[in-house]
Amino acid sequence: MQEVRDGPEPTPIAPDAATAAADPPAGGLADAAASLAREVRRRWQREEGNRRVHDPFPLPVRWQPVPAELMDHPENIQRLQPGATPQDLNLSGDLRSVVETYRSIASRRLVILGRAGSGKSVLAIKFALDLLAAPAAPARVPVIFSIGSWDPTTTTLRDLLVGRLLRDHPHLARRVPSGSTLAAALVDADLILPVLDGFDEIAEALRAAALETLNATSLPLVVTSRRDEYARAVRAVHAPLVWAAGIELTDLTIEDLTAYLPRTDRLVGHGGEGGGGGAGVWDAVLKRLRVRDAPESTRLAEVLRTPLMVILARTMYSEAPGKDPEELLDTARFPTTGHLEEHLLAGFVPTVYRRRALERADVGRGQRNRDPDQAQRWLGYLAHSLSQGTHDQQDLAWWRLSQNLRVSTRVLNTVLVSTLCMAVATCLVQLLATVSGHVEPTGLGPSVSYGLLGGVCSGAAFGVAYFALAVFGRTTAVPSRVRLRLSAADRRTGRRPVRTFFTRFWFMLLGGSVLGIGYSWAVALVSVLGSELTLSHTELMKIVLINTLLYGLIIGLTAGLIFGLLAVFEAPMDITAAATPIRLLSVNRTAAGRQLLVLAPALGLGVVLCGYAVVHLFQGLLGTLLWPLRGAVLLGATGGLGGAMAYVLAFTAWGQWLTLSRIWLPMTRRLPWDTVAFLEDAYQRGVLRQAGAVYQFRHIRLQRHLAQSYRH
Repeated sequence: MQEVRDGPEPTPIAPDAATAAADPPAGGLADAAASLAREVRRRWQREEGNRRVHDPFPLPVRWQPVPAELMDHPENIQRLQPGATPQDLNLSGDLRSVVETYRSIASRRLVILGRAGSGKSVLAIKFALDLLAAPAAPARVPVIFSIGSWDPTTTTLRDLLVGRLLRDHPHLARRVPSGSTLAAALVDADLILPVLDGFDEIAEALRAAALETLNATSLPLVVTSRRDEYARAVRAVHAPLVWAAGIELTDLTIEDLTAYLPRTDRLVGHGGEGGGGGAGVWDAVLKRLRVRDAPESTRLAEVLRTPLMVILARTMYSEAPGKDPEELLDTARFPTTGHLEEHLLAGFVPTVYRRRALERADVGRGQRNRDPDQAQRWLGYLAHSLSQGTHDQQDLAWWRLSQNLRVSTRVLNTVLVSTLCMAVATCLVQLLATVSGHVEPTGLGPSVSYGLLGGVCSGAAFGVAYFALAVFGRTTAVPSRVRLRLSAADRRTGRRPVRTFFTRFWFMLLGGSVLGIGYSWAVALVSVLGSELTLSHTELMKIVLINTLLYGLIIGLTAGLIFGLLAVFEAPMDITAAATPIRLLSVNRTAAGRQLLVLAPALGLGVVLCGYAVVHLFQGLLGTLLWPLRGAVLLGATGGLGGAMAYVLAFTAWGQWLTLSRIWLPMTRRLPWDTVAFLEDAYQRGVLRQAGAVYQFRHIRLQRHLAQSYRH
């Protein structure tokens, strides 16, 4: 703490901007901020309960000021005029006073440091909940952002905040009169208080750039980080986070362990079996820990100084029968603190997946007894998939589970799925047309052959389109944040319908043209198989080239027009669609079904009408062109149904999840068949946590341990 020296009274610089609340927002933004605050509070209350933070009581989290070189000058933190004397900053406290500590900082910028597992994330959750529970509504809504995957050289801080708000709260995609989304408007109006969790998990080469980016803003914010990683970034930038005070979480004491661990041992009960004075499983260990000069007790006390390791030890020994924590004092088995920590990390998953009798409520939530080794292997694959790349990712998003598969595997999946869709559509339309008497019966063999041939050519075209997208890094489909609405009231604010239409139109025009070219070659191959001509025949080759141009234009224009019009009629989701992973998946499954129901007839009708337009345009220029109504309707029905199914299953987030994460990965034994239930079960067991629309492992150290065990 800084001494109070004689001098003039402190005079803040621009107090309205630095210390006070933001100006009261306009009605629409005020409502959006209030609904966001309710959703954030509800979400983190649920997460706090799932982490059992209050069972039996929160582990003590205390802090002290960081060294002077890791925070700005007191005059800057308090935003004082030149010559003013800073007041005393009280930067010591515990879990109950985190909001009070933050409000004592005039700049409203705070850095929270601590060793791995020291409780930084839990403190961030407590801070957000206490701020939202205050009698006076906060001027800014505290939103926790995990920033481990942030690349500040490609993504600005504003774009990061807006993107995460849109991902986790889809209703904020609604447009405001200025044309921006509600999420962007909330950030720009200074109505969001970013709690940036995991600065230390940013790639090492990017941390200095991240700190420079944060220093370029005057935004009130909270940042959490491990101390050493933050200190290296400070030295690289030659400055700490400007205007920010800093606190460092302290270690748990033997007294903390003595108060906490016995109350987690519920296997013995209040007085042992039969009401006697039975000893608890931790009594002998705690007695040895009080002997501070013994090497085994010193080593174990060093490991149990963080809440993470205490929770792991509690899970292994307080909640599983037949385990004796005295083994942790065996120096021959655990010669170093690293061996002890690895033992606790390795024992966590087998312990939480031990076989037990399930209550009816557990079964209703998707929980079931799973083999611990299988569960560990599946979790290991998920952790391993997050470590692919330049640095570890943390966000376990259901729509990205398959993105670590080879491009060739994903292209093959697209070809197979599209081939199946187009073949089924062709055979089904042919069957219905034959049954209704609109087409002469040709027999099962020719119909199936035609369907397979058309499916293979169309599937190959879809595969080419997917590969082209992969070259440009555009194959990761993101969950839909919109739904189709015809009411103008839902679309009037901030929309630019012409720009929206043409953006989607040109993209789908190219994709549809590729499909049309593929279909023209399918028609050519059918003609070859049904006659004695070969593709080298001059007249047939001329027809093939004309069909390539015409079908490419017809199907390309159809795709561009239909998808462009759908883009104009999209509207943001309701607030009831605020994202949890399972809720977002459910919403996208419904959206995919609706897309299929709309696209199939729309594409079919579009093929018929665009065909007439294109044939009329080129009539005479390319000779005599025919577009009979019966053939046009059959082509439209086949293309509409098959194309819509192929698009939904191969190019949407839900479709890729279904075909790759629910079928391909389980077939290759990397994930279970009931992937959704497994992820939710892992969340309920405390292996995973929820961060908005994504899962994360309970702690980055657990994630890295599981990834390493999977690789070895």
